[in-house]
Amino acid sequence: MRLSRYFLPVLKETPAEAQIVSHRLMLRAGMIKQASAGIYSWLPLGYRVLRRIEQIVHEEQQRAGHVPMLMPTLQSAELWQESGRYDAYGPEMLRIKDRHERDLLYGPTNEELITDIFRSYVGSYKQLPLTLYHIQWKFRDEIRPRFGVMRGREFLMKDGYNFDLTREDALHAYNRHLVSYLRTYERMGLQAIPMRAESGPIGGDDTHEFLVLAETGESEVFYDSEITELKFGDREIDYDSVEQCQSVLEEFTSRYARTDDTHEEAVFEERVPEERRRRARGIEVGQIFYFGTKYSEPMGATVQGPDGKPVPVHMGSHGIGVSRLLGAIIEASHDDNGIIWPEGVTPFHCGIVNLKQGDAEADGACEKLEAALMAKGLEPLYDDRDERAGAKFATMDLIGLPWRITVGPRGLKNGVVELTSRRTGESEELTPEAAVERVAEIYAPHL
Repeated sequence: MRLSRYFLPVLKETPAEAQIVSHRLMLRAGMIKQASAGIYSWLPLGYRVLRRIEQIVHEEQQRAGHVPMLMPTLQSAELWQESGRYDAYGPEMLRIKDRHERDLLYGPTNEELITDIFRSYVGSYKQLPLTLYHIQWKFRDEIRPRFGVMRGREFLMKDGYNFDLTREDALHAYNRHLVSYLRTYERMGLQAIPMRAESGPIGGDDTHEFLVLAETGESEVFYDSEITELKFGDREIDYDSVEQCQSVLEEFTSRYARTDDTHEEAVFEERVPEERRRRARGIEVGQIFYFGTKYSEPMGATVQGPDGKPVPVHMGSHGIGVSRLLGAIIEASHDDNGIIWPEGVTPFHCGIVNLKQGDAEADGACEKLEAALMAKGLEPLYDDRDERAGAKFATMDLIGLPWRITVGPRGLKNGVVELTSRRTGESEELTPEAAVERVAEIYAPHL
């Protein structure tokens, strides 16, 4: 992609409405534009990151054996009346009528709709276990939408739903989701800590939220500092193994980590040595629930059990805030100059900056670099604008590409270009061929 042909409306000044870092930088970097309160258009750069995050979520869900589908944004009120949630959900639900005066709602979540799908097609325990998920736009009519995509009214979310014969099977699905979420967040360069939480309008007794520590987090969190030393890494897990999934759950949830809703100061002080007690802010980026037969019983989602009798299935729901994750990543990874994207979610793998646009040698070298990177399966962003060097560097720093190759006549005389890390600011001179190989090597685990 050539920057001269790209749509990247960067702003020099921070809009007055932006209160937190992620909102400021997403507006300044030309990633989003507010359409109305809490609703945003995703401009090309923001859309690319959104799709990167979505792809990682898809890959890890399917690695865990979960089956993708797609449900509509609008749902019939009848299903929600059947479950008893239509009146109980509150004013956050956007209720509407169509031209035939039928009651509809813009879905904030999909428990009822997926339960209706399940009961229409699944009748035997032999068809279990089953986990279906989708990534779809949701709407919750927040009374005070703020902080950009962190607390908007319209948002993109992955929500998955497991159907199991027994409580034990459903708890294995719960553990399986926890493992897949740990992998998902680490691939995005995040440490998301599972914390015991309240279930809210979803219901159920077993639930963990995944929170990214950040000063601007909406939740107060209390945790044992040892938990921040845990990493899932590249270990291989058999998702069908009850023992392996249970072991990971115990490893990541045995230490004290709770949101303010479930925090118990006496238990905190009893279980955690004083030097390891931490109080901070956290951004919720996902939540997993087990709620048993809360929906299957009132909605008649039963299967024929081994004894031939009908059994209501045990269910859970599991969400990841896909669009919210962009804000969380920026909150956790930025500096005074702009965003610092982790390699797993960067919109472009590498920036190419031409210090002397119009110079035949510099232009030719940049074009060769662009072609060589693309041949390696990488997507560079080539700044071919007729701008001064300082403006080009400022744009690259603002949009946060992890690596930059700088090409200028002086370096080319010596047969080298400059490869710079956005995170550390460190640069080294390499031949163009070596720079391409280095970037390809860095991204090999992410492709």
